[in-house]
Amino acid sequence: MSTRQTLNDFSERLSLSDRMPVLFLGHGSPMNAIEDTEFSRAWIEIGKTLPRPQAILVVSAHWMTRNTTLVDVSAMPRTIHDFYGFPDALYEQRYDAQGNPELAREVATLLASHHAETDDTWGLDHGAWTVLKFLFPDADVPVFQLSIDMSKDLDYQLEIGQLLSSLRDRGVLILGSGNVVHNLRAMRPGGRPQDFALEFDSLFADRLAQRDFGTLADRKGLGSLLTMAHPSVDHYLPALTVAGASDDRDSLTFMTDSIDLGSVSMRSFLFHAT
Repeated sequence: MSTRQTLNDFSERLSLSDRMPVLFLGHGSPMNAIEDTEFSRAWIEIGKTLPRPQAILVVSAHWMTRNTTLVDVSAMPRTIHDFYGFPDALYEQRYDAQGNPELAREVATLLASHHAETDDTWGLDHGAWTVLKFLFPDADVPVFQLSIDMSKDLDYQLEIGQLLSSLRDRGVLILGSGNVVHNLRAMRPGGRPQDFALEFDSLFADRLAQRDFGTLADRKGLGSLLTMAHPSVDHYLPALTVAGASDDRDSLTFMTDSIDLGSVSMRSFLFHAT
């Protein structure tokens, strides 16, 4: 069974295992990429504790497809600035990591049962590079993205994660990037967290720790609370992918867990072999 740990007490365990962890980061505002925040500082510290991967597979909330799962096979993924109305300094950011076309094609084959196809037009959207720049600031680890199929229900992403889990034994870091709660319409800049945000975040953390992933993927059972937490589930699905890629040999570590802007959970978590 998974156990809750702090960031300080799991780094030694990571260094003793050959199996890569799986990581979910709540990425929040793109401004975290250029500002000194509690979140960007936490990502730096997380990066220091991670074993060096052979490659990174990113599942980001910002690459959505329908009726297919796309795998980016670009040799040099472009930095995508998929946001509007932010300072020029944010648009000047680049993350010039290499891709891994050969491994990406293998992943497409691995996910053939889930309608996976290759794609060379995407790159790294802000769900990926805004956190990668802190985890691996030298951009010296090959990285590629996997899309989320918005036409499927929640348990589909658990299945995707399960199929990807074998990559952990090949030195691949599976990184999910989204938010456990993401309701931009209910934001309260500078205000206290919304009650529904606290409730869903707490429910998610409790069920995740118990490995009760079925509850987390039960849209009907989660009901109106899920709708409040996620008017669209795009930011939720990468968390389910990461959960699916874990197994009962893993321990669970929670990192940042605050509610930002009233309705955006910045909870991050990591499953790692023990």
